[in-house]
Amino acid sequence: MNKYIITSTAALLALNLLSSCGEKKEEAAPEPEAVIETVNLHKEKLSSEIRLPAELQGFRQVDLYAKVSSFVKELKVDIGSEVKAGQLLIVLEAPEISSQIAAAESRLRSQEAVYTASNSTYNRILETSKVEGTISKNDLDQAVARKSSDYAQLQAAKAAYKEVQTIQSYLQIRAPFDGVVSARNVNLGAYVGPAGKGSDLPIFTIQDQKKLRLGVSVPEMYTGFLKNGDDISFTVRSLPNQSFNAKIKRMSGALDLRLRSERVEMDVENTTKRLLPGMVAEVILKLNSVDSTFVVPKTAVVSTSERAFVITVKDNKAKSVGIKKGRESGDNIEIFSDSLSVNDQLVKSASEEIRNGTPIKK
Repeated sequence: MNKYIITSTAALLALNLLSSCGEKKEEAAPEPEAVIETVNLHKEKLSSEIRLPAELQGFRQVDLYAKVSSFVKELKVDIGSEVKAGQLLIVLEAPEISSQIAAAESRLRSQEAVYTASNSTYNRILETSKVEGTISKNDLDQAVARKSSDYAQLQAAKAAYKEVQTIQSYLQIRAPFDGVVSARNVNLGAYVGPAGKGSDLPIFTIQDQKKLRLGVSVPEMYTGFLKNGDDISFTVRSLPNQSFNAKIKRMSGALDLRLRSERVEMDVENTTKRLLPGMVAEVILKLNSVDSTFVVPKTAVVSTSERAFVITVKDNKAKSVGIKKGRESGDNIEIFSDSLSVNDQLVKSASEEIRNGTPIKK
């Protein structure tokens, strides 16, 4: 019995010894290096494009309102009518203006007669005064003053008459430029005016549709890549299989405070009238770099809620380097960092699991 106990104890001691040796051997084993694909960091001029919504508008567009309170007497055009600059569009009627112009004309004729009489009197007194002692200097001065006063009154009457004539001309509304009547909001007999119910809507809206204005708001980060004269292309929903081209003509040079974007406009020739003002377009803007920048695969960039970084490999050890992201093009992305140099080795498929100091086998 004692011999069996001693034998069992010896066996347990031998097993414990073997187990402890195995544990020490595992602790001493070196950590295996991960085999990870890397890429060489390089610079290039990245070319990319962005797609932005835009709107087509008439190159020139104006809403026409009545200058004076009146009623619609004649409508010469209707919606869709093509008009020429200076063409009569509508005739308005205001009886009180006719009365005003008649009164102004009467005052003008009366004042002309008064001035003619005072001027004749002055001329006779002036001629008579040339004979010494016939006319006193005071009488001559009074004749000059009367003539000057009547002349001033005549000029005032002429101005009043011209003013009423100008107001009367407002009763005929003409086209300010060549275009198309895109809206009509009145009928015969309707009351129109500069204020009140008759001014709620414009009488007509005229648009120049042979040339359109394409406007787009470009986000702040892309404004530095655009300049006047750059080519752009765009499509519209009603003609999905067609692409149109234009050039940048105007840039606002300032950012909209709400959208933080710059207004950019293009002129679009529309002689065929396939495009209509008000259409929504999708603009494709080419963004070409002026200088070379670091360009890496998108998979090499790790983005977290706190920062964006890449993982460099130096002496077979991983090290994260913070970066700022730029534009994207296909599978590539621009990055910016003062801590990176050309030909640095970057982990191609980076992740947060690769910690600083992790051994890496390339």
